[in-house]
Amino acid sequence: MSAMTVAVLGRVQGVGFRPFVFKIANKHRIIGTVQNNMDGVKIHIEGMETDLEAFLFDLQENPPRLSIIDDVIIKPAKAVGYKDFSIIPSERAGASMLVLPVDSAVCNDCLKEMNDPANFRFDYPFINCTQCGPRYTIIRDLPYDRTFSSMDTFRMCPDCEKEYKDPLNRRHHAQPIACPNCGPAVTLYSQQGALNGKSALNKTKELIKGGAIVAIKGLGGYHLCCDAANEKAVALLRTKKMRPSRPLAIMAADIKAISEIAALNHSEVSLLKSPEAPIVVLRKKNGYHLHENIAPGMSTIGVMLPYTPLHHLLFKENEIQYLVMTSANPSGLPILYNDENVFDYLDDIADYYLCHDREILHPVDDSVIQVVDNHNDFMRRARGYVPDPIHSRFNVHGIIGFGSQEKSTFALGRNSQIFVGPHIGSLENFETIEHYKRELSNLLNWIQTPYLTAAIDLHPGYAAREILKAYPFAEVIEVQHHHAHMAACIADNELSGEVWAIILDGTGYGEDGNIWGFEILHGNEVEYERMAHLSYTPLPGGEKAIKEPWRNAGAMLMAQWGEEGEALAAELYPSKTTELFILKTMMNKKINSPLAGTCGRLFDAVSAICGLGEVSTYDGEAAIKLSELVEGVMGCDEIYSFEIKEGNGLLSYDFSLMLKRIVHEHLSGKAASEISLKFHETIVQALVQGMEKLKKKSAFATRKIVLSGGSFHNRYLKTRLAAELSDRGFEVYSHKKLPCNDGGLSFGQLIVAAARRGK
Repeated sequence: MSAMTVAVLGRVQGVGFRPFVFKIANKHRIIGTVQNNMDGVKIHIEGMETDLEAFLFDLQENPPRLSIIDDVIIKPAKAVGYKDFSIIPSERAGASMLVLPVDSAVCNDCLKEMNDPANFRFDYPFINCTQCGPRYTIIRDLPYDRTFSSMDTFRMCPDCEKEYKDPLNRRHHAQPIACPNCGPAVTLYSQQGALNGKSALNKTKELIKGGAIVAIKGLGGYHLCCDAANEKAVALLRTKKMRPSRPLAIMAADIKAISEIAALNHSEVSLLKSPEAPIVVLRKKNGYHLHENIAPGMSTIGVMLPYTPLHHLLFKENEIQYLVMTSANPSGLPILYNDENVFDYLDDIADYYLCHDREILHPVDDSVIQVVDNHNDFMRRARGYVPDPIHSRFNVHGIIGFGSQEKSTFALGRNSQIFVGPHIGSLENFETIEHYKRELSNLLNWIQTPYLTAAIDLHPGYAAREILKAYPFAEVIEVQHHHAHMAACIADNELSGEVWAIILDGTGYGEDGNIWGFEILHGNEVEYERMAHLSYTPLPGGEKAIKEPWRNAGAMLMAQWGEEGEALAAELYPSKTTELFILKTMMNKKINSPLAGTCGRLFDAVSAICGLGEVSTYDGEAAIKLSELVEGVMGCDEIYSFEIKEGNGLLSYDFSLMLKRIVHEHLSGKAASEISLKFHETIVQALVQGMEKLKKKSAFATRKIVLSGGSFHNRYLKTRLAAELSDRGFEVYSHKKLPCNDGGLSFGQLIVAAARRGK
């Protein structure tokens, strides 16, 4: 008889791991115990040597589908002489090394039971098991047990308790386990009163079908919902939410319904049906039949499948196949999740409210992913993925990356693990900043890492600088915005050594005090050298010129072409003579006219010149509209003229000839789609030429190039640039687990701080 202890680290709580261990122990005639603790799962096993080996094989090779094993530590032990194998109570002592379980879409086994009239959970909107349902959103404390979650107020009935205590049942220690007799329930509220249970669900479906807007409480917060096929309802939702043109995400009944409006490949189907169930950005197909107002002017649409039992019941036996499901938050504010707030904030938007009494402790938005060349491109990493840790080759213990001002996240380091928090949004108002603070405080409490090093952006005005003052950090490391992007992509691809980096972005505070965002860098996680950039032009009005891209276009023309540029701007915008004069004055007198050289602002200018919109109603709208014109196209035989100049040891890109030519082409009636394609290819070829120049003139041996920055969500840029660079012998890497936009910035900041701290 041999004995050993086994420590299993990783995502091993809240995923049915202890029942799994119990089953394989019985299978292989093993005696001992299994227990959750603050490290993960602790197992003591005794048995014949061959049986122990078989047990360990099954443990590591056939774990539960939602588990992720990071490490298995096996040590010899003394035999205790247990009579059987048992699951013992969790141990809460010691420092936490736990990986928090993530929320998961309802599994097929639960759906079968929910749709079975003979099952006591028939049509129950909160059915779940160890392989699905809420996790992160309901956790109050660790380890993950029912008493430390928002399920602690629901006392299990005898039927649920029997399953919960049965080690051979798939609901053994499924903490959110419930049924109609003992669990959460839905209520539909309106001015006329309230409806409960099945009546509430049936009435909700009837109301949606009739054109109503309903606020629906889901897994991580409220959605605003209406019939996606009802043109009037969609238009009313846009008006009430003051969201005139930003694409709305939809939920489709099933894959068949999605295939009727969008082109699907195997990777996209797998994502849609995965336990994470994100919104997937798909190309509309020729047979697309929903109204244009869902995603106006777009060739793509964001779609997800039902991921909670409640969602599935909304589609059940219903003629509706597509629902608008957009985050229920007033413009600029965080997602709503508290019942008491939703009525106040959505009073002018929602007609009805479908609520439930399972408290959401940690709000989380839907994740958004597009598939580019069969690789996931995270646009937002949230539900289903947060807060899964990412492994680092550095010791990141005690480091916190505070992220960016836009698309904000934070990142916490514990030993070699990095926990990136949920998508927070723009830190431009009190509510969002408070939301950031709450979620940071919660994750810090769970992760239990010391306050050793804070990593922040160079920008002196970012809200993170005020937030970090509440924490007693031993040191604060400032990280340049695009170096953080570069380091994030290096670590995301587990690279080491020196690399080249092409960073295409909207806004990043540069070391010279100007706005960067079109950079070629060289270096590593510790340091970088700026090798090339876009030549600067004034951005009069700063933020106003970003929100009104025509101002940016006019300023670029006047700054680059003087009187000729003034004439071109006047011809483009004949009704804005006074405004153009003011812009010129601001630039000449250097009044609120920061110098900028960014990819985002260049795209904005070309979009505005092509008449695609004078005002951006959401972040990146002008650039997105321009990129949409080349969706599905790859390659162009023509490019515009440009110059690559050299001075002060730097290459600089001058696209003034291109801009002037684009103005003439637009004024002469050339199609915006043709201009956009030629423009996109010009950017690709300019970057390739720049890289070839730098490779020839430098002594750097590396041929590795990382691509990062929000502009690389542009499929054409990412795909064409990677192809062209690869053809010239470069090894090209882009993001895998994190967004290339500012949602991955906190991760990059943390990596830079860890690398510098080790020096």
